[in-house]
Amino acid sequence: MHAMTFAYGGLGAAPFPPGIQDHLAGLDGQTARGEEQSADVTDVVLRLSGVSLSFGGVVALSGIELAVRRGEIRAIIGPNGAGKSSLINVISGVYRADQGHVRISGKRYAQVPTQKLASLGIARTFQNLALFKGLSVLDNVVSGRAHTVRSTFLGQIAGFGLARREDADARARAGRILDFLHLDHVADRLAGTLPYGLQKRVELARALVAEPDILLLDEPMAGMTATEKNEMAGFVRAARDEYGTTVVLIEHDIGVVMGLSDRIAVLDYGLKIADGTPEDIRADQRVIDAYLGVASENEDGEGI
Repeated sequence: MHAMTFAYGGLGAAPFPPGIQDHLAGLDGQTARGEEQSADVTDVVLRLSGVSLSFGGVVALSGIELAVRRGEIRAIIGPNGAGKSSLINVISGVYRADQGHVRISGKRYAQVPTQKLASLGIARTFQNLALFKGLSVLDNVVSGRAHTVRSTFLGQIAGFGLARREDADARARAGRILDFLHLDHVADRLAGTLPYGLQKRVELARALVAEPDILLLDEPMAGMTATEKNEMAGFVRAARDEYGTTVVLIEHDIGVVMGLSDRIAVLDYGLKIADGTPEDIRADQRVIDAYLGVASENEDGEGI
């Protein structure tokens, strides 16, 4: 098992030995569940209850309980294959859980309707960039307002009154978000011509312009330099503070997670093994044992 540290790039991709599963199973449902049950129900905007998901007999998620409080930055961490992206895909309706359900603002869903995600107040970004690279940065961000359009297709082509007003409103809102994220100077550039770090920020802008109550960020800092990560973390925190957006964050960089998050859930082999504040997670012996500080040796007896 690879040792892991609280530093940039700290979460490795190496799987853990099968023997750890018995240990993890014994931990699931102890203090982590107790923490969720104590959350003020009126303050919880997103809750997963007993969510399990398998693919061809391979367990991706097992009995996940997770509560997200209004206005917090909630991180989900774990090595590759732990179930993090599967969890985000259940929340956003890409996957239907085999068991359990999702509650959004108190309403229960066996499967969240993906086509109504924006109207439910949820926006998301993806691990891999999903921009329209042949369109300008401004037009990419404007596309984040598509769910608000009420004018007909013909009206949009002809530029009738309602369509014209909607377009002007969308562009004004997009302009404000671009200014907020310090992207106004590249508004007219083709998105595909920007450096990678700026493209990731454009994707954040497109999500924020939808004015979501809940923002799902799937590895928003993957592939960035340390400086770009710090900048992105600052923008995520500012979005929460400025707009009151609740953030659910998947991120491999433990240094970023510890400095940015209000609470952290730790997954491994589809199980939630810990849940709490950064201080709780940093001091949790189960997390230390399973992820962050276990000394190990390779076949030559050298430390890894």
